[in-house]
Amino acid sequence: MAVQGKTYSFLDTVCSIVGTGGAFSITSGATEEGITFTPRAEKNTLIIGADGAGMHSLHADKSATISVKLLKNSPTNALLSAMYNIQQTSSKFWGKNVITLSSSIGDVITCTGVAFTRQPSVVYAMQGGMNEWQFECIEMFEILAASII
Repeated sequence: MAVQGKTYSFLDTVCSIVGTGGAFSITSGATEEGITFTPRAEKNTLIIGADGAGMHSLHADKSATISVKLLKNSPTNALLSAMYNIQQTSSKFWGKNVITLSSSIGDVITCTGVAFTRQPSVVYAMQGGMNEWQFECIEMFEILAASII
């Protein structure tokens, strides 16, 4: 029996943010560079003793950074900007967002305790370019290619 392959398309990727001031998709208007999830710290430290023996130390850190690159004219910029402006008014709104992503190949990523890092740098030039929104999260849970299991 032949194994059927999976086909990836960003068109079949759904990523959304939920928090004070909004709940909406953040894939609409994404640039070619799309959305990036990056763990903030190493999960392990390896220490080698004087005699050559080794010891691993597992770190509990589950934090991550998230980068969302949007076309300059994407309406999602206005939604994120409004959400940012509301949340920055009080600590009771700050750092409580949830970002989730799922894709047709089965990837599932959930980020909790999400805060805006800052508003994006705004560039006006000959070409429209993009706005890059950055976030930090306390915990990222990911299962890659979950539908293959």
